Amino acid sequence: MDYQDIISMLDAEIGRLKEARQLLLSSGKVDVALTKVTTRNQKAVAAPKKRVMSSEARARIAEAQRKRWAATKKQASAPPAKATKKAAKKAAPAKAKKSAPKKAAKRTVSPEARKRMADAQRKRWATAKKLKSATPSKNAAQKRGARKASPVKAAPAAAKPKAPKAETPA
Repeated sequence: MDYQDIISMLDAEIGRLKEARQLLLSSGKVDVALTKVTTRNQKAVAAPKKRVMSSEARARIAEAQRKRWAATKKQASAPPAKATKKAAKKAAPAKAKKSAPKKAAKRTVSPEARKRMADAQRKRWATAKKLKSATPSKNAAQKRGARKASPVKAAPAAAKPKAPKAETPA
């Protein structure tokens, strides 16, 4: 070990000891200025305290939130203006006030409704099948086109006449 390394380790240890002394002198209160970088290689960081809330404080917060919810619910169900009341009456008859929302029951389809839906789907499939058979498909047209085009491709390309070579006197 080099003596320079030993000196830097001693300086770091002295810095930590000075910081511990300051913490003890300040009766455990952490000074932000002291917790910053004390040496080149060492950082001292104070661990944040876990915050605990009393049950009374929790109850106060819960009650305040319930009041806010009640206020927003009341505001949402406030009576609309006269003009909108008239328009609403014309649009739909007034319904009785709703009670607390019920849990949605699982809805099922009756056997008669299932049969009607299946018949309607079969009818749609039949019309689609008729339309498909009436008009030739794209693939069939491409296959027919490929058969017609094959002899043309087999024909040799038109030969271009070659330019006569200019004879050079030797």
